[in-house]
Amino acid sequence: MSTSEELERLRAENEALKAELEALKRSQQPPAAQAPAAAPAANGGGAACPAFAPWDGMQHGLDKQQISRYSRQIILHSFGVQAQARLCRGSVLIIGAGGLGSPAALYLAAAGVGRLGIVDRDTVELSNIHRQVIHRRVGGEASVGVHKALSAAEACRALNSSILVETYLEGLTPENAVELISEYDVIVDASDNAPTRYLISDACCVARRPLVSGAAIGTDGQLTVYCHGEDGPCYRCLFPESPAAGNCARCVDAGVLGVVPGVIGTLQALEAIKLVSGVGEPLSRRLLAMDCATGRFHCVKLRAKSPACVACGTSPAITAATLPTYDYAGFTGQAAANDAAPAPLQLIPREERITPRQLQERLAAHPDALVLDVRPLEQFNICHLPGAMHTPYKHFDRHLDAIRARLATPGTHPAAAGTAATAGDAAGQDGTAEDSSSPSEQPPFYVVCRRGNDSQRALAALRRAGISQGVDVVGGMEAWAREVDTSFPMY
Repeated sequence: MSTSEELERLRAENEALKAELEALKRSQQPPAAQAPAAAPAANGGGAACPAFAPWDGMQHGLDKQQISRYSRQIILHSFGVQAQARLCRGSVLIIGAGGLGSPAALYLAAAGVGRLGIVDRDTVELSNIHRQVIHRRVGGEASVGVHKALSAAEACRALNSSILVETYLEGLTPENAVELISEYDVIVDASDNAPTRYLISDACCVARRPLVSGAAIGTDGQLTVYCHGEDGPCYRCLFPESPAAGNCARCVDAGVLGVVPGVIGTLQALEAIKLVSGVGEPLSRRLLAMDCATGRFHCVKLRAKSPACVACGTSPAITAATLPTYDYAGFTGQAAANDAAPAPLQLIPREERITPRQLQERLAAHPDALVLDVRPLEQFNICHLPGAMHTPYKHFDRHLDAIRARLATPGTHPAAAGTAATAGDAAGQDGTAEDSSSPSEQPPFYVVCRRGNDSQRALAALRRAGISQGVDVVGGMEAWAREVDTSFPMY
């Protein structure tokens, strides 16, 4: 090999060694020192994305403000963004802006239901405020005298201005029920009387809308969902015959602890949210019963839809054509008014009854005259006439001997002593009299109740028992407060 050829070979080996050394150096460098690979395009390929692009929403349709407002619901694993989006697009109609409707409306508005309807034709009274917490105004104690639907709508808009709140001041009637209910996705029955409950349920059957029904009285509450699912019953399926008017207790008569409708109304909002958003398991064919006095909740299974039901059965008699003319007041024997006083009875002839003003005059002339107060003990303890004898109508038969004993003892009537008495005071705690007298020896006495109905019933019972000297007071203690003593408490 010539010298020139050897030199050329050495140069080639040198270049090869340099290249090998350079490759070895590169292989030993840390990853951070290597040149970064080009990031894939955000659109899956094609042209490169810009360095920054403002967020312009997602397919769920919620904007930035909505996501921020409802974020604690959205991040909930069992709820999520799609459920919130359905809620914001959904609509709920609340019938009744009272004890049940108040918390239901507030929580549905806060949760973001897109459209909220409130039906009520009454105005706010002072006796409503302890449970109907939605009725409050800035700078004032309450919205007394304001239309309930308007007051509730004002509170909902103040809580969430992004939702649509509509009011219906004429109330729900057979003529407008189906059309109104058809405009909403879910219906909440927050009413307080049998005619309205049947009307709402029937209209939901016709319009094919799920119905969230709640009730609260005293310290008890109930909750269920009607007209939902293939076998979910309606109200008529469970109660084809209306309960007797005397078996339907109302807050205005039986009373209610304010927090009880608050709990049930809140649970009604929960069921409505579940139905609109499509999450959870609604209370269809189940009844949740609550006893607040003991803190017990229990759930009972309800029977399925009845094929013979006149509202939702296989051949319903109540349809869009027949419902507007259905006589709900006649069917239930009750008026469709939540807090209206019961209709005055006429069991005792008018000539055997006196007005509160006449009672005042007779008591002034005869201070020892006996006054029987037949109201429940809770009402008697609120207020009563001086010296009145408490003999509650609910257990009136237990006090007949005590009344005879009191009437048979001249000068010892409760009014003569100037103190109130009970039937037990007259005849011992067992209500047994030690002495009695004939009806002819009885002095006149007067029977009062709250409104003048139970007093007539009590007087009729006394006459059947042979005690015939009693006189009824028209209008009861409410009339006394209006006509005689305006300082006398009304409740």
